[in-house]
Order: sequence, then C-alpha cells, then structure tokens
Amino acid sequence: MITHHPKKEILLDYAAGALGEGPALAVASHAALCRECAEQIEMLEALGGALLEEVTPAPVSDMLLEQTLAMLDEPEPAMVAAAQIDAETAAQVPEPLLRYIGRGLAHLAWRRVGGIVAAVEEVRLPVAAKNVKVSLMRLKAGSLMPRHSHRGNEFTLVLAGGFSDGGNQYGPGDFVAKDPSHTHQPVVDDDGECLCLVVLDAPLRLTGAMGKLINPFLRI
Repeated sequence: MITHHPKKEILLDYAAGALGEGPALAVASHAALCRECAEQIEMLEALGGALLEEVTPAPVSDMLLEQTLAMLDEPEPAMVAAAQIDAETAAQVPEPLLRYIGRGLAHLAWRRVGGIVAAVEEVRLPVAAKNVKVSLMRLKAGSLMPRHSHRGNEFTLVLAGGFSDGGNQYGPGDFVAKDPSHTHQPVVDDDGECLCLVVLDAPLRLTGAMGKLINPFLRI
C-alpha cells in the first residue's frame, strides 16, 4: 500500500509543466503506480485548461515564433532504444521509467557507487539536463546508508523492497522528497534489496569526519 505521496505543490508544478525532466519523471512514475495522485494530476490539468480558456490573449513579440522554433530544434534526451522487457522488470518498473531503461534490469550496466558505499549499485539514466542526476539505485538488504544532508533537492521513488528513515517506513510506490533542511540516514529492510529511482539536482553532503574528506569530490 502506498502511504507517501508528492506534496500538492509538486503535483501542481507537474500538472503545469513547471518541473524539470528528472523530477517530472519521478512524479510520472509515482502516478503510474498511484491512482490517487494520478486522479489529482488529471483534476489539476483540467482546472489549468479551464483557466487558460478564460485568459484574455495578450500581445506577443515578433520574436516569439523564432524563439519557439529554436526550442523545437533543441536535442531530445538520449533515451535507450526500447528492447524486450522481461516480466520481472515490467512488474517493478512503471511505464514512464521503462522508456528510459529500454531493457531488463539484469542487463543494465550497474556499477558500485564510487567505493564510498559498497552496498549501493547505480545506473545513470539519460536526461537532457546537465544539472540533474537521475539514477536507478540498487541497495543491499540490511545496509545502512551514509548519514547525509542535501545541497539541493532529492526525490526518491521506491520501486521494490523498502527502507526506513526518520521513523517512517517506505515501500513500493512511495515517494520521498528531501531538501537542504533534512539530514537523514536510510536503513534498507533486511528481507531483500531495495530498488529506487533517485533524482538529485545538487550533490549530497555527507556528515561526520569522513564526510568532510569526501564531500569535495561529490558531483552531479
């Protein structure tokens, strides 16, 4: 059962098209698993459409067409070509995210995260934005993540397994948003590995003595 959802402000920004590609992917993937949030997004989109119909058209500059055509010429994100998806992957990964991985989870190029945490494996996903990191992360059962805070925003969507953090339990479909006001240390459940979609718009900030040594090397 999904118990943790995006805040209404995030859903409103998504419905208005105001979220960047990474956060929007996290929200779309959550909504594909959560009928409650999908219905809220549909309602917000319908409300936005109704409000637009009542807006009096405003004059625009002569450069608008040229600027719009220039935007259409911008490169699309380099998504992986779709391939056959196995049943296990289809059961864990929602449709918006499947378009970014293009193949079964077992065939992705998993790599350990920088030697910092041997219990974490990661696959970076192709997005157009340069200032955001979008990854699938596979966390070993029972592992304790480094205690950290944030220089920006972190959005996490649990796809399989679960973890506890700050007295809360998160499982498949749950959406977690953290910002610079949060310091936390997730603990993965003992009964199996945890698969998550993680979106960062700034590097993490590890706490403690070791964190001070490692922080300068953390990048998006």
